[in-house]
Amino acid sequence: MKRALIVIDVQESFRQRASWAEVSNPGVVGKVNQLVDMSRDAGDLVVWVLHSEPGSGDVFDPALGHVRLIDGLEPLDDEQVLTKTSHNAFTTTNLQQTLTQHGVRELLVSGIRTEQCCETTTRVGSDLGFDMTFVTDATATTPLPHWRTGKVLGVEEVVERTEYVLAGRFARISDVATLTGS
Repeated sequence: MKRALIVIDVQESFRQRASWAEVSNPGVVGKVNQLVDMSRDAGDLVVWVLHSEPGSGDVFDPALGHVRLIDGLEPLDDEQVLTKTSHNAFTTTNLQQTLTQHGVRELLVSGIRTEQCCETTTRVGSDLGFDMTFVTDATATTPLPHWRTGKVLGVEEVVERTEYVLAGRFARISDVATLTGS
């Protein structure tokens, strides 16, 4: 089974938000790079995904210059960089077509917003028939306020809930050390 690493939204936009000061995993770039190195060494496909909201005037508006990978992440010339405008990496991109063309059946998911774009991509990928592995310590999130009550879920709670709903239903849960053997 051919495998691909999907790196979702590890982009400067998030570092421009005040909530970045409370990010769950300030070392996410290092963890992602470990997965990238492992994937490249194994001959796996690496796909980079950026989130964009053109015309929004916020940090995801490409006109402001933040819709780019965080420093320290470098795609190779033959690695695709997709731009999405939805919460998952499939709906508004040609990701599924790319994976199918390369014979990929297994996906490793990493990136920013553990509970949002990473989880949603994992769920959609599972529904599309891919064998999904959610690499929790290669994801990051920030505290999540409730839309109505204002109660805030801390990052540990967000990560725990995300793992809980994905495990055994949509994906295997793993960490970088297990996958890389380090």
